[in-house]
Amino acid sequence: MTRPELVIFDMAGTTVHDEGSPVHRCLREALAGAGVAVTHEQVNAVMGLPKPEAIRQLLVCGSEGRVAEIHQSFVERMIAHYQTHPAVREIEGTSLVFVTLREAGIKVALDTGFSRDIADVVISRLGWRLLIDGSVTSDEVPRGRPHPDMALSLMSRFGILSSARVAKVGDTPSDLQEGTGAGCGWVIGVWEGSHTREELAAHPHTQLLPNITHLRQLWGI
Repeated sequence: MTRPELVIFDMAGTTVHDEGSPVHRCLREALAGAGVAVTHEQVNAVMGLPKPEAIRQLLVCGSEGRVAEIHQSFVERMIAHYQTHPAVREIEGTSLVFVTLREAGIKVALDTGFSRDIADVVISRLGWRLLIDGSVTSDEVPRGRPHPDMALSLMSRFGILSSARVAKVGDTPSDLQEGTGAGCGWVIGVWEGSHTREELAAHPHTQLLPNITHLRQLWGI
């Protein structure tokens, strides 16, 4: 059975439990602090994007200074949440999936629409530093999702020449668009996160699964 050399996982909603939609809440609160009211549906439509770009789209119009101010408020709220909230935990089975894949010789990486400061807090809080081979955040590449830059950056880091040997896994349309744009051999949507199976099915993909624990069965591991 063909298996990937590298699996790239999204974070919030894919590997990190999103109970109470803290990303949604913090983004809405940051915008509300600037006098901008948005709905849950409007925020869901920009999930997975780099957060400055998500804010830019939700503002419709606004200066870069205003975007930066709202983003800073969002970052502060997210860091406080991930550092202290008792509900912060991995999606059940995530660490076991990471360990199992690596024992099978498959590299495991994370990518995210978060900035590095938020991602580092999450990785440390969940004890993942020794369970993954690497990570990349949206502020470390020229373009975040839906562009393929994060996936291509990880491929380059690990010396993987063929994107056909890479799997991209996430719970948002922008995850699927990233994987498709990078030419990944597996573009896998998981529907127990921010988007339903039906919502993900409207975007290019190779598989749709309830959650990442089904990957071991997919690859016979």
